[in-house]
Amino acid sequence: MSTTLADDHYGLLTEPATLTIQRLLPGPVTRIWSYLTDGELRRLWLAAGAMEEEVGAPVDFVWRNDDLTDPPGMRPEGFGDEHRMTCEVTAIDAPRLLSISWGSTGGVTFTLEEQGDEVLLTIVHRRIEDPTVLLNVSAGWHAHVDVLEARLRGTTPTPHWDNWTQLRSVYAERLSS
Repeated sequence: MSTTLADDHYGLLTEPATLTIQRLLPGPVTRIWSYLTDGELRRLWLAAGAMEEEVGAPVDFVWRNDDLTDPPGMRPEGFGDEHRMTCEVTAIDAPRLLSISWGSTGGVTFTLEEQGDEVLLTIVHRRIEDPTVLLNVSAGWHAHVDVLEARLRGTTPTPHWDNWTQLRSVYAERLSS
């Protein structure tokens, strides 16, 4: 896969049920790694929860998406104020690669590649077989990475739920074509 990024930052289906999303973020790589592995930093853009940096270790994710941005935006119907999931570290090569099991899907791999003063974050989420789950996951990763990028660049993120809802509409169109 090429490391060049599309101007629009949208994720791509790199296999029929595999989403790949990339974003250039301000480095250094150890800073980005901390936002993946430290539960207190991860809660600022994705989900809180403990994680040991070793294969086989559990990873607790606690999503509180209403807390990601102020204001949080309008939470879509059917979404609670908290969601929890326990996963497992399946591969790790700090500070470059982290793979985690992910519910009923084939798992998520984060890779970090230094590019000058920036770091290319690549997220690959495999085997998302259910089309509705794929749509929600696509908009979700994109919206969460938007929050991460804003935090790292010192800017104010767009209200999370409003961004997710808008992105879900865009991904619905993109994934149907």
